[in-house]
Amino acid sequence: MTGALEAAVGRHRTRSRRERIVGVDAARAVALVGMFATHIFPLREGREPTLTGMIASGRASALFAVLAGVGVALATGGMQRPRGTRAHLGAGAALVVRGALVAAVGLTLVATRAPVAIILAYYGVLFVVAAFLVRVPRGLLAAGAVLACVLTPVASQLLREGMPEGPGAQVGWPALAAPGNAVVTLVLTGYYPVLTWTTYLLAGMAVGRLDLRRPQVATGLLVGGAALAVAAHTASALLLGPGNGVWVLGAAASERRYGTTPTGTWWWLAVDTPHSGSTLDLAATTGSALAVLGTMLLLSRWAPRVVLVPAALGSAPLTLYTLHVVALAWYAGRGSDDLVLWLGHVLAATLVGLALRFAGVRGPLEAVLSAAGRAVRRLVTGITPKAVDSDPPRPPGT
Repeated sequence: MTGALEAAVGRHRTRSRRERIVGVDAARAVALVGMFATHIFPLREGREPTLTGMIASGRASALFAVLAGVGVALATGGMQRPRGTRAHLGAGAALVVRGALVAAVGLTLVATRAPVAIILAYYGVLFVVAAFLVRVPRGLLAAGAVLACVLTPVASQLLREGMPEGPGAQVGWPALAAPGNAVVTLVLTGYYPVLTWTTYLLAGMAVGRLDLRRPQVATGLLVGGAALAVAAHTASALLLGPGNGVWVLGAAASERRYGTTPTGTWWWLAVDTPHSGSTLDLAATTGSALAVLGTMLLLSRWAPRVVLVPAALGSAPLTLYTLHVVALAWYAGRGSDDLVLWLGHVLAATLVGLALRFAGVRGPLEAVLSAAGRAVRRLVTGITPKAVDSDPPRPPGT
């Protein structure tokens, strides 16, 4: 089995040097497995976070969002940004269509009543935002990520003042009957508000414009990301401790958040609680995402066998996430050992990923998105796009 897998991936690796970046797929696998864990295991016992809460809560979804930005950059030329108005319009139109399709999947999954917050509608809006950024240089993207990290939590506090505390009901198809309310939820008050999550998108797009095949870049992501995460957590601890922030916020400072913080005091911007959307939470989770990506890029270069299976798992994240949510909806309330359920989801996702890799095809949802994006881009530009990280590998022998 191992020999066959190595042979199949070996054939694929020759092609993937120009088509896919294996370390990015492996990082997506980490995000998937982490999200499975946050959906299945308890995140707190009383006021104390569990092991899953400490490791994956807030970080798995942030890793997904940063990698979405990386994927956008890679799918629109990688280091080479679209040049010319038609190329820009084509890339932007393709992203809008992809965003609409991802959002449609998310709206549909809400109807399954799975016991989790569905992230895909928010991702769909982020793709639309990305459509306006594909020609922005990576330096400006990085500067924009820093500004978004600092300023969007402030803007969120100001805009939500006097509004009911979120996240409110999930946005499904029925919510579109009141589009204004749906937009407010997706952009401002929901579980994964696009306003603050634009930080992850910008950071990911800036990274995706780098040469991710260079070990120096991967090392920089690992070291710089880890340093950023440590610095953000340290700053929060100092502000809440010696800075007396806990005296103002009380025990609520460590309570779990669902996308936003209360607006009663600016001290909320000092917390680093997962999903709080504060500056320090955004900085810490962006840092951890960059560190994971850097680690997977280095492993794919220096220990490629280690990432063979994760790369297969991470090459179909939308399909596997959708299957995971549907399975949770079907299994809700039936009772099971959490560890057994999590291992079952990881094993099933791994087998599906390996089957797709052996067949030399993409996940079905990824294939639909890729085909729709290429069709729209070709319609606008008259040129068939060649993406760095979005075209499916050809079956062996072709």
